[in-house]
Amino acid sequence: MTRRLEGTVALVTGASSGIGHATALELAREGAAVALVGRREDRLTGLAAEISEAGGKALVVPAPSPPPRPPRKRSSGPSRALAAWTSWSTTPASCSSGPPPART
Repeated sequence: MTRRLEGTVALVTGASSGIGHATALELAREGAAVALVGRREDRLTGLAAEISEAGGKALVVPAPSPPPRPPRKRSSGPSRALAAWTSWSTTPASCSSGPPPART
């Protein structure tokens, strides 16, 4: 198998779980040295060990959680109009141009 990314370095945020975790593993399999950034240091350390055991290189970079934000007041305008929406998708298949449909 050719390791296409041999000699490169990748920084992966959110590497402690989900897509970030899977991305870090795949980059390491392809030969990249990987900097693993995330909030859960124990999971990053486990991932780094897994990468090292497979012959790769990984560096754990714990990221602190952001401080809690105070509650915001609701404003008028677009943010108030969108407050009723319960979900939003940015996938190309579901995006459309123009304003949201009128509520009836």
